[in-house]
Amino acid sequence: MATAATSPILNPSDLYARQVENLSLLPQGQRNPKAPSSAAVQAKFITPRDPVLETANGGRLPAVPLAEAEKLNRLKDAVEHQDSQWAEHMGNTTTDLAAEQEAAEAPLNYAFPPTKTHPLFPQLPLYGPPSLLRNLQSFGFRLSSAFLSLAFLGTIVLGSLFTSIPLLFQHVYLRLSFRNPDARRPFYEEEKRRQRARKESAKAWKKRRRRSKICLNQDHDDEGDDGHHDEFEPTEGGEDPLICDVGYYARRVGLDVEEFSVLTEDGFIITLWHIYNPKEYRRTPSSHRGHDDPIVFPSKNCENGNDEPAQRYPPGKRKYPVLLIHGLLQSAGAYCTNDDDSLAFYLAKSGYDVWLGNNRHGFCPRHQLLTYNDPRFWNWNIRQMGVMDLPALVSRVLSETGFPKLGLVGHSQGTTETFVALAKEQRPDLGGKISVFCALCPAVYAGSLIGKMYFKFMRIISPGMFRLIFGIHAFIPFMMTMHKWLPGSLYGVMGYRVFSFLFNWSDARWDRGLRNRMFQFAPVYVSAESMRWWLGRECFASQKCILATREEGRREEEEDEDEEAMQEYFEHGKTHHTEEGGHETQGKKWRGRNAWYNEQVPPFALWVAGSDELVDGRRLLRRFERGREPHVRVVHQKVIPEYEHLDVIWAIDMIEKVGQEVKEVIWRTAPPSAREVCTIPKGCEKIGVWDDPGVR
Repeated sequence: MATAATSPILNPSDLYARQVENLSLLPQGQRNPKAPSSAAVQAKFITPRDPVLETANGGRLPAVPLAEAEKLNRLKDAVEHQDSQWAEHMGNTTTDLAAEQEAAEAPLNYAFPPTKTHPLFPQLPLYGPPSLLRNLQSFGFRLSSAFLSLAFLGTIVLGSLFTSIPLLFQHVYLRLSFRNPDARRPFYEEEKRRQRARKESAKAWKKRRRRSKICLNQDHDDEGDDGHHDEFEPTEGGEDPLICDVGYYARRVGLDVEEFSVLTEDGFIITLWHIYNPKEYRRTPSSHRGHDDPIVFPSKNCENGNDEPAQRYPPGKRKYPVLLIHGLLQSAGAYCTNDDDSLAFYLAKSGYDVWLGNNRHGFCPRHQLLTYNDPRFWNWNIRQMGVMDLPALVSRVLSETGFPKLGLVGHSQGTTETFVALAKEQRPDLGGKISVFCALCPAVYAGSLIGKMYFKFMRIISPGMFRLIFGIHAFIPFMMTMHKWLPGSLYGVMGYRVFSFLFNWSDARWDRGLRNRMFQFAPVYVSAESMRWWLGRECFASQKCILATREEGRREEEEDEDEEAMQEYFEHGKTHHTEEGGHETQGKKWRGRNAWYNEQVPPFALWVAGSDELVDGRRLLRRFERGREPHVRVVHQKVIPEYEHLDVIWAIDMIEKVGQEVKEVIWRTAPPSAREVCTIPKGCEKIGVWDDPGVR
């Protein structure tokens, strides 16, 4: 009787139809019979462990478990080829299929991740198409997280206010004793000078605007004494309105921004900003700035670049492309907050073609098929950002500029997704598109801050409790509501106090007059699953590394502390002559027994903040220095002892300590073919080509 009851499941067509039903955008009853475009017809493997679903009309659905994707493709193949042995092959799985079909009736219960999964990249939960039960359960999570996550945020805000009380009393005491508390800041005089310069510039701008209204035919008569604006002439000015608009702040320094939409291979639409000098560059037509098909690195890119991108610059004015990737809870606008001393504007004015990449969702979450309320819309973490977002951004920049490679700059989480993407198990071929990777505050190993009480709370709770508190959609979306409705000045003050309390850094080295502007570009929408990867029980906070388990990290520490072991370590690393006459590096294999990267990895340049408690950059340098990554070539490394986590992009002296070196490293490692057709960046006239030890 049992056999008779389950025998219809063995039909490949029925099995395939059920699998399609479980994975499609909409259930069959809600699809248009004349246009079943939302049906998931097959799985496409971006990497061997990163499948996405293709719908009937070529759309993409993200984050399907590996086993489900493999099953869909096997069933599709069986239906197409009518494999006579399929029933026998699938006979042993009849019971499992029936169980899965039953579990699909309660998809969110089924979607709970197991208590213990892969230590580095746990399998994401499976969410099927919407149903009444799933929608009710999803609403329940949104309701619980709305209250509980808001309570968590309120606790953090109260904690930040409480810890500010001693600073307030100290400030008042110094004022009452006729002392200036700001005089102790390391760049106090420079801050005063810059503040005066901004006020004078704002007055000059207002005066210029008044004159232009009186005399509409006057062009630039009142700017004859301002020769330094000839090359980069501001088109915005006056008092800073504190708005979240990269284009506005670019125009204040004589540049401008055009926005591109990029489609990732799993269907998310992300934003790419291009910074340019309007006096040199012909803006891309808006019809060409939309997203194309989800295909990365199309074969149309040629070695020396396409003709169309080259024609947007005057003859002999092409510039080498540089892509900047932002950190956690930020947008790429974080690189544009310090006027001319912003890293993005500095590189652009030095002579680079600067592009700012934003990860999925940002300020405007979008997907090709999914909507905001669908749990699948938020079902991603750092792995998808590295494997999907970064290659899509790199591909679009190369397509728009026509170069075979670009320079990549990342800060904090931007370095994490790059280190993940370049790993030999992920997308090592991406390394062939990057001439150098400049990592600012590389977030590979956790710092001491991870042991703080509120981070520890998020680490000890179970995945199910984490989802109950923070939901299965956006992570504390109330932060975005505050961002939208609060005045820029108030939001800037609150943002600084809260994040300073969370991450234990200060504004001592920043231009305090621009601090409120810095927080207009954060936070952004991120998924609760992404934050669970960073702070939850299983991943970064627990393993304290992005690509190694805690046990592996402990073994590294023991080797570092044991002098005899280290001596043996380096003896193994010596080159030995082989019988064939070559130099066989047996020690190289020993050193790289747990290597993360293969020979495709691009050169690295690293800037480590010595006072950074959020991540441990010195430990990553140690890993490279002691031969654990035999294929990694470090073209530049620097530890800045006094710097904290955000100082590498916001400190007043960032250009001198970081920016100039980034500019030189990118040019030194640029391909010779690109150096021949690009203008030489300012200050790089004497920078020669780097002799890459990995190229012989």
